[in-house]
Amino acid sequence: MAEKKQTAVKKPSAKKKKGKKVTAGRVLAWTLVAGALGVIGALGLYATIIFNGNKILAENWDKLDMPEASHVFDVNNNEVTVLYRENRESVTSSEIPKKLGEAFIATEDRRFNQHSGVDFVAIGRAIVKDIVARSAVEGGSTITQQLAKNLFLNSNKTFFRKATEMSIAVALETKFSKDEILERYLNRIFFGNGAYGVKAAAKKYFGISDLNKLELWQMATLAAIPKSPSNYNPIDNPEKSKERRDVVLKLMADQGYITEDERAKASAQEYVPPKDTSNKKDYMAYLDYVIKEASDVYGISEDDLLRNGYKIYTAMDASAQKIMEQTYENPKFFQKDGPEQKIQSAMAIVNNKDGGIVAMVGGRDYVRKGLNRAADPRGARQPGSSFKPLIVYAPALEKGYSPYSKLQDEETTYNGYTPRNYDGVYRGQVDMFEAVKRSINAPAVWLLNEIGIKYATGFVNKLGITLDKQDANLAIALGGLTKGVTPLQMATAYSAFPNQGYLNQSHAIIKIIDDDGTELAAYKPKRTEPVMSAKTAWYMIQLLQGVLEPGGTGTAAKLDRPAAGKTGTTQLDLKGLEKNNRDVWFAGFTPEWSAAVWMGFDKTDTKHYVLPSSGSMPAAIFKEVMSKALAKKPATQFVRPNNVPDLTAPPKAVGDLKAELLEGTNPAVGLTWSPMGDKLSYKVYRKEAKDKDFQLLQTVTTTDMRDLTVAAGSSYEYYVVAFNPENNTDSDKSNVEKIDVPQHGAADPLHPQQPGGAIGPGATPPGTTNPGGVPGTTPGGQTPGTTNGGAKTNGPGTGAGNAPGTGGAAGGTAPGTSPVPGGTGTGQTAPGAGGTGSGAQNGGGPGTGTPGGTGAGATPKPAGGATPAPGGAGGSATPAPGGTGGGATAPAAGTPAGNTPAPAGSPAPGSGGTGAIGPGAANPGTPVVTQPAR
Repeated sequence: MAEKKQTAVKKPSAKKKKGKKVTAGRVLAWTLVAGALGVIGALGLYATIIFNGNKILAENWDKLDMPEASHVFDVNNNEVTVLYRENRESVTSSEIPKKLGEAFIATEDRRFNQHSGVDFVAIGRAIVKDIVARSAVEGGSTITQQLAKNLFLNSNKTFFRKATEMSIAVALETKFSKDEILERYLNRIFFGNGAYGVKAAAKKYFGISDLNKLELWQMATLAAIPKSPSNYNPIDNPEKSKERRDVVLKLMADQGYITEDERAKASAQEYVPPKDTSNKKDYMAYLDYVIKEASDVYGISEDDLLRNGYKIYTAMDASAQKIMEQTYENPKFFQKDGPEQKIQSAMAIVNNKDGGIVAMVGGRDYVRKGLNRAADPRGARQPGSSFKPLIVYAPALEKGYSPYSKLQDEETTYNGYTPRNYDGVYRGQVDMFEAVKRSINAPAVWLLNEIGIKYATGFVNKLGITLDKQDANLAIALGGLTKGVTPLQMATAYSAFPNQGYLNQSHAIIKIIDDDGTELAAYKPKRTEPVMSAKTAWYMIQLLQGVLEPGGTGTAAKLDRPAAGKTGTTQLDLKGLEKNNRDVWFAGFTPEWSAAVWMGFDKTDTKHYVLPSSGSMPAAIFKEVMSKALAKKPATQFVRPNNVPDLTAPPKAVGDLKAELLEGTNPAVGLTWSPMGDKLSYKVYRKEAKDKDFQLLQTVTTTDMRDLTVAAGSSYEYYVVAFNPENNTDSDKSNVEKIDVPQHGAADPLHPQQPGGAIGPGATPPGTTNPGGVPGTTPGGQTPGTTNGGAKTNGPGTGAGNAPGTGGAAGGTAPGTSPVPGGTGTGQTAPGAGGTGSGAQNGGGPGTGTPGGTGAGATPKPAGGATPAPGGAGGSATPAPGGTGGGATAPAAGTPAGNTPAPAGSPAPGSGGTGAIGPGAANPGTPVVTQPAR
């Protein structure tokens, strides 16, 4: 058989893969590509960082202007405190000492001057530590990053926040120099105890505001704080602060910023806190008022004041403010607290000359933004008697009253309102001095009623106190107000007294200046019209000075320098507790300052009220604060204004008033007294037995008076008060004279058988042997008398009265003598002509008389001359004396008759009689009170 040839099947061949040969060139190429991509990526990332950082920075550029505290200065331009949301005070890089910056750089960012905002070496170190700890524990932040975080970010430690922080830091480095970044960082960071920024910290911990005065150990102490302000500040933790300070000093030495010797010396220093580093908050009530005034008056918001670093110049006297606050911390000046409430008080002082608020306390334990009882209307209280000078006495002086004016002090009811004196004593009448000094209620209400409520409230409105419509009643005389007043209102109103009647607006702010020196606000005083006359203001000073003298209600406020003031209390109206008080006050002033103090409980109830023994405490607070606050100021005197007369004392009291019953058909009483001075008037008061009180009878300018209005069978009492019309003052009342008027027809035992002419002139009835009136009767023509044996008779008299009287004719003369002329009668309205008469030539012979003239101004009445009596033939009778009165209501012409011989021994007629109104020669011008004849 033939052999089969096998044919091999050929498999298709697979193409064999061949790898590229790894060569150095290829490695290099790949490296370059990767590097390029890395560079591109890095550049992109960097560009993204830069773009993102710049974008955030642009959107929040305003945050670079950090809130800065405003500085508050007192009236002497001394800085006393700051206002802030964050107590921050900014400085410029030129104000930062080199070593202070180095202390922070050595501690916080040793490569600060080498990096561009981000230190990648520090970041790598931080990442490793974070990985090991498996949390974000290491910041690795530069100073620039910390600034970025403080300005724009929160403090959460996340990688996302970290990236944003880095981008902002890089952007900051492109915008600012290293010095500017360090400056902003040191102004921004928190140093504990409310201090933001390195300057605020230096002041807080060392009392140093000029950073160049810091010593090395102090710089290191400040640089140690930011890592943990609560742990490393030297006030709260002095030991930890020192430990941390030594770390900073070592870092500075290691990095070459200081020598080892400098480090050792700085480390050895011990920290002593400055005196003002306590956490006590001073001036709070005053500062609250400053903030409110800035907003209300100048439109500057509280936020602006707390953020913009303004300089605020105030009227505060820092010494007075501290003294006031210290006084309010002393419990001895206050009544014991109640079971549920602390007894409260508030005080304000203003400068009399410009109205600047010198000091203010809003209450005991006052809290920020609390109720400022010194100035807030919500804390207004009833002022009690401290309101009397404003609502009663000053307005009364303005109306013409005098401090010596007599005021009624009687229990009186006014339309159902009956004010009562606190001691239950009513003196009938007191002068204004006594009423103010002893704070007597009844005279104050009486005087307000006299001057008028409308006038008085208008006066108070000018003093800056607006009353409620419901206050239009007499109770306001005693401080019974609907809404009450504040101590600041009272102090301001009282300041017009020592300021000669001018009232300045009270204010705390003098001016506000921003950081560029621009004046944003300023108090502009306005010289308006005075609210009262300088005379009123001067007299009020003298009235209120008496309150502090012995016997006054305000002796607890007396200073060792001129001062004046007024106490005030408001009575408690709770049943069974009426002897206690709701509020107690003292308002007063020196020539420099005026002040007011209130004390009481915020809520008065049966457990919380002011005891009577606490009534003098406001006056004691006034004395404590004012005496200490003014101790270093020279004592000055109250100055009497130009053209204001000094206060003149009232006339002295009459001490010798005499009352005498005058004879006549109708009863009359004659009063006489000694003069008390020139240009005075006299007020005559009378009380009949049936009357309750004395009534003013008449005001005269003479020192005698005749009262014809008395009734027979009645008893009367009289007294006289001297009155000076130039200053509207009265003397005290004179001695009281009592007199009984007998019934008609009763004989006068002192003057028997001496009737006078009753109504018409001349003897009554005509033709009697006893013509002419005895003193006090009505007048008539005078009847000549004869003599015994030719002896000389009484001569003529002259007189004056309310109406003219006539003159009497002379009597007979000695033998052979010439006629003696009659006297000339003088009336108050117009004089009367004198009559003439002649006597016998040969002694005892009949004489003839010429009628007297008629007084001008009077209504003539029939002559009432006596019928001639026979001439004396020689007798032994002694001539009766003539009267000394004046004409009656209207005297007529007297018609004297000639003398005819009379039997020996007959009584010789008296010379011309005088009547009640028209006076005779002895007492011309005597006024009378008349009534129709009974």
